[in-house]
Amino acid sequence: MLLALLTLPFVAHALSRPVLALAGEAEALGRLFHPGAWLANGAIYGHMLSGGVITLLVPLQLLPVIRRRAPRLHRVSGYLLAGLALVTGIAGLVYIALKGTIGGPWMSFWFGLYGLLMILAAVATVRHARNRDFARHRRWALRLMVLAVASFLYRVHYGLWFMATGGIGVEDFHGAFDRAMVWAFYLPYLAALELWFRRARRLRPA
Repeated sequence: MLLALLTLPFVAHALSRPVLALAGEAEALGRLFHPGAWLANGAIYGHMLSGGVITLLVPLQLLPVIRRRAPRLHRVSGYLLAGLALVTGIAGLVYIALKGTIGGPWMSFWFGLYGLLMILAAVATVRHARNRDFARHRRWALRLMVLAVASFLYRVHYGLWFMATGGIGVEDFHGAFDRAMVWAFYLPYLAALELWFRRARRLRPA
């Protein structure tokens, strides 16, 4: 529940910005909006909408009581999360292919990898669930949920960094901190999760 409360401001921003952009609000347009580029604009705002919803769904999927007492709700929300994760990843990749990112090729590469990993995790999560291989399903579902909240963590990292340093290395997405954050908002968390999986496998026989 704490995770759900912490992500609410991010989710509200992600869901409201496309709506405000369609209404012509200048502050909601920014550098992501490109006049006349309907496909790129649709992709980035679709990415934001679906990304906001999957961030909201992650805490629900993590609740053991939902899995035990409401398995149908767990399945439905899981399919919804995986489906919207596909939309999020594909829409982000479409936007990068058409317009790149504001951080240039370096950011485009790492954000593109992020999108590909999200697509892979969404597909694998559903495939193993349908095959009733619940051990693999659980591992891929956890990977997917890490990726689903990674955009929120990206902004948390910036907030904490500004509080600690005042913004050292932040230079319009081209500074040293900016260049580190394009991969540090998801890869270390995935690596930590893999280490946890390995530790759990080693302890299981005991």
